[in-house]
Amino acid sequence: MPRPEVAVGAVIVRDGRLLLIRRGRGVGVGRWSLPGGRVEEGETLAVALAREIREETGLRASIGRLCGIAERVSPEAHYVIVDFWASAGGTPVAGDDAAAVMWADHDTLHGLDLVDHLLEFLAEHEVLDALRVGGAGHD
Repeated sequence: MPRPEVAVGAVIVRDGRLLLIRRGRGVGVGRWSLPGGRVEEGETLAVALAREIREETGLRASIGRLCGIAERVSPEAHYVIVDFWASAGGTPVAGDDAAAVMWADHDTLHGLDLVDHLLEFLAEHEVLDALRVGGAGHD
């Protein structure tokens, strides 16, 4: 079994839509996910997340409060993912290991090929509720 790695993810909701990236490589390649990735040596969680958002979407983000923690274990990887509410202005552009970016509303989200357990995480942590009411998240 692989050793657990700490990763971070961003829950960015704007005008009732959630920012997603399509993974271009690594675990979940070709599937839609939250922006984020591994925490590098010497980084705080917030610094790592701001870096990942910038690398994957080109956006400069403000990191908010904790949204939730997810653990993903497979034969290839074991991640403990700390997800934060975040906000960012501007237009995202895919970069680094993101093959594409999109803003998904509640209905669109249910039709996408999401990484395993993402929809359940979003429901459990009230993100789907924020999309239904057209909210701006919980920065």
